[in-house]
Amino acid sequence: MKHTPLKLVVLATAAGAMLLTAGCGGKGGKNRDTAYVARDVDTLYLAAKDRLDRGRAKEAAALFDEVERQHPYSPWARRAQLMSAFSYYVDRDYTKAIASAQRFLSIHPGNKDAPYAYYLVALSHYEQISDVSRDQRATAQAQTAMTELIRRYPDTRFAADARLKLDLINDHLAGKEMTIGRAYQRQGKWLAASIRFRTVIDKYQTTSHTPEALYRLAESYLAIGLPEEAQKAAAVLGKNYPGNEWYGRAFALVNKYAPGIQAS
Repeated sequence: MKHTPLKLVVLATAAGAMLLTAGCGGKGGKNRDTAYVARDVDTLYLAAKDRLDRGRAKEAAALFDEVERQHPYSPWARRAQLMSAFSYYVDRDYTKAIASAQRFLSIHPGNKDAPYAYYLVALSHYEQISDVSRDQRATAQAQTAMTELIRRYPDTRFAADARLKLDLINDHLAGKEMTIGRAYQRQGKWLAASIRFRTVIDKYQTTSHTPEALYRLAESYLAIGLPEEAQKAAAVLGKNYPGNEWYGRAFALVNKYAPGIQAS
């Protein structure tokens, strides 16, 4: 899934908040070895930030982890935890990004940067959303994470972005239900198909899939032998989407096989 520029703004904010003293930035720039070497906190943090600025996110994450490991009681340790999570996210190591952000939240649940940590968790799940033909576990996890972020911090810019992404997530999940429902129809499993279309109507009624779901539901009910239920589905479609192409098809279908439906 494509991400928005918001996360890049957040990075600038997070990194900008950590302006350190000048004169100690040259020691870590050329050292590619991120194994344990005792270094002062300023040198470690600046080396990590330098790697991140140069697009070497994996090395940056390791160095940010070293800040916390070598200087756990330093004022920079808390910030390094969050920057480590961000670096793993940039490196597309979403499992470690989620683990690092969740660790930050477990240690600093009331910190002012907690909304951003929740946002990183949600984004990491969101970036793993796959095509509707594949397993949608990551999509469901992204939905849960985005919903939790909105619930906890409704007035933040992170929640505003989460609401936009949640609409896309719900549309994606509805699309998965539609894909399965159509497959059941092709197999003649009309009852199983109707359950999937009913799920779209009940759980994802604000998505773009609802008109087709109502049509498919009417189609399934006719195949099962429930013409009155088919009429109801078509009537709901006509009331809510009177100009939609799916209503025209539903009206023609039900009028042919279950006469009596009234046009809206």
